[in-house]
Amino acid sequence: MLYRENGQFKTSYTADQQIFPILQDRVAIGLILAFAFLVVPAVAPEYLFRAILVPFLILALAALGLNILVGYCGQISLGTGAFMAVGAYAAYNFAVRVPGLPLVVSLLLGGVCATAVGVMFGIPSLRIKGLYLAVATLAAQFFVDWLFLRVSWFTNDSASGSVAVADLNVFGWIVDAPAEKYLLCLAFLTVFAMLAKNLVRSHIGREWMAIRDMDVAAAVIGIRPVYAKLTAFAVSSFIVGVAGALWGFVHLGSWEPAAFSIDMSFQLLFMIIIGGLGSIMGSLFGAAFIVVLPIVLDQLGIAVGFDTALASHLTFMVFGALIVFFLIVEPHGLARLWSIAKEKLRLWPFPH
Repeated sequence: MLYRENGQFKTSYTADQQIFPILQDRVAIGLILAFAFLVVPAVAPEYLFRAILVPFLILALAALGLNILVGYCGQISLGTGAFMAVGAYAAYNFAVRVPGLPLVVSLLLGGVCATAVGVMFGIPSLRIKGLYLAVATLAAQFFVDWLFLRVSWFTNDSASGSVAVADLNVFGWIVDAPAEKYLLCLAFLTVFAMLAKNLVRSHIGREWMAIRDMDVAAAVIGIRPVYAKLTAFAVSSFIVGVAGALWGFVHLGSWEPAAFSIDMSFQLLFMIIIGGLGSIMGSLFGAAFIVVLPIVLDQLGIAVGFDTALASHLTFMVFGALIVFFLIVEPHGLARLWSIAKEKLRLWPFPH
C-alpha cells in the first residue's frame, strides 16, 4: 500500500531518466545512506567494523567492478584477485616513493595501474570467449603472484613480498579508528556505485549488454566489439584495483601476495553469481551473503557445542550446500528475489 507510483507523473526527459524514478525508492535510499553514514558509526561496536562492515564494503566494491565485466559485458574473469593485488601494490609504491602524495590519490592511481594490466589481459577476449577466456585471465593470477614474489622493487626490497602501511592521511584527516575506516570505505563504495549505475545506463553500458547477449548481432548493428570489451575490462579493473588498494591499506594494514590469491578471485565470482549478474544491487547482496553467512554459521556451531575445528568444517559444508541450493532455487540471484518482492509490493493486495 505504501509502495505506489500512482500520480507520480514525469513532465521532462530529466525526470524520466532518473536513477530512481519512484519517489519511495529515492526516500528509501536517502534513509539508508543517512543511517549508514550517521547512525552506524555512532552505535556499532569495534568488532562489527573490523570483522564485518569494512570487509563487506571493500568486497562489495570489488564485486561491483567484477559484475561490470561478467554480468554486464559477459566476459568471464578468474583474475580478479590479481587485479586487486596490482591495485594494492601500485598504491603502496606511489605512497612510498612519492612523499606527500594524498592517500586518495594513491588509491586511485593504484586503480589506474590495475586498469592497464586488466586491459592487457583483456586483449585475448577479442578472439576467445567462455572457458578459454577464463583460463587466459587465470594466467594473470599466476603471473602477478610470481611478479610480486620475485621482483623485490615492487615490495620496496622486501624479501618475503610482505609490505605494510601506516598513518592513513586523507587530506589532513588521520584515518585510524575502525569507524573512520568504515566511513572511508563507505564513501568509496557510494561514489563508485552511483558512477557504475549511471555508466551501465549510458550508451557504453548498452553496448556492453549487447555484446553480452549476442556479440555477432551487436557487431552487425555497428557496435565495435574491441571498444566495448576493452572498456569493460578497463572500468572493471579500475574499480577492482581501487578495492584491492583499500583491502591492503584499510583492512589489512600489512599484506603479501597470498592475500590476493585465487581464492579471492573465486570468492568474488561467487558473490556476483549469488547476488545477481548484471545488477548493481546484486553485488551488494552477494558480498553481504558471502561475508556474513560464514560468521553466523561459525557462531551457531560454537553455540551448539561443537569444537572450533569441527564448527569450521561444518561451516564450509553448510555454506557450500546453501550456495548450491540457492543457485537451483533462484539462478538469477538475490537481486531477482528483491525485484520480485518490489513488483508484488507495487501490486499488493491484487494478485500478480
